[in-house]
Amino acid sequence: MVLVTGASGLVGSHLISYLLLQGKKVRALHRGEPPVLAHPNLEWFRGDILDVIDLEEAMQGIAQVYHCAATVSFSPKEKKQLFQVNVDGTANVVNACLNTGIEKLLYISSVAALGRFGEKELINETMSWTEAKGNSLYGKTKYLAEMEVWRGIGEGLDAVIINPTIILGAGDWDKGSSAIFKSAYNQFPWFTDGSTGFVDVQDLAKAMVLLMDSNITAQRFIINGANMPYKDLFSSIATFFGKKPPHKTVTKTMVAIVWRLEAVKAAFTGKKPLLTKETAHTAQAKVKFDNSKLLAYLPGFAYTPIQATLERVCRELKEKYNL
Repeated sequence: MVLVTGASGLVGSHLISYLLLQGKKVRALHRGEPPVLAHPNLEWFRGDILDVIDLEEAMQGIAQVYHCAATVSFSPKEKKQLFQVNVDGTANVVNACLNTGIEKLLYISSVAALGRFGEKELINETMSWTEAKGNSLYGKTKYLAEMEVWRGIGEGLDAVIINPTIILGAGDWDKGSSAIFKSAYNQFPWFTDGSTGFVDVQDLAKAMVLLMDSNITAQRFIINGANMPYKDLFSSIATFFGKKPPHKTVTKTMVAIVWRLEAVKAAFTGKKPLLTKETAHTAQAKVKFDNSKLLAYLPGFAYTPIQATLERVCRELKEKYNL
């Protein structure tokens, strides 16, 4: 039996579905009410990664652990939660794995944990975190969480770390990366000149299982299906939805003004800003990620073409939200 933390999230839910298709028995850790998904090989376990007793109970009879639970936020107001869930929670998972004799751990980090790099660099797994002004708080907590996993490896735990780029899937489109699709569906007219990497959530789930079931350990892998400008991504999504693509360019000056106005508004209202200094920087950056290491270690693995991914996700979201 395998354990999945963060089971109700975009990655966790797709991972569970893939594991069940592979005939695996899954125990899924959740905090609130269990999702509606039911299967003879699926067991829902109510618990919290911040509770060490919950974790050790959840790991009884478990051979493999996929640690997907995390807080994703770029709001300074959520600093405490980011450190608690991403860093302390991961430390708890690592300790529980060591205490219960887990065979292998796979930790989902983020390319944000690689830090900030120049736009002319092809970002790969050899990049190491350095304290820099442009680093996001979220990225720092994911980096520190990775350090907890490396500590576990040093103490004898078999583990693999993956660093996915922006994940594309039909999740809750009111939050997370799935919100990209809602923005395009609503015909948001603006786009930035930035570019980054994207990966299909189904490809991510498959890569995770292949890495877990291999003898690969003490390695990290960037998981990236394609590098693409934001304008091209939003235009493709809009086309698949039958909507008008974005047609107005957001300049760096405009972005700088907006994130500052959002910061002031958030200070008075207490609501999350729609844009922060960190997300503004990310939206303008032009970065490319190297995915060759994973393909070298898993020669039978191939990424889904990005247009096929976008078409499928748009179709799934239409069905999910009766569009």
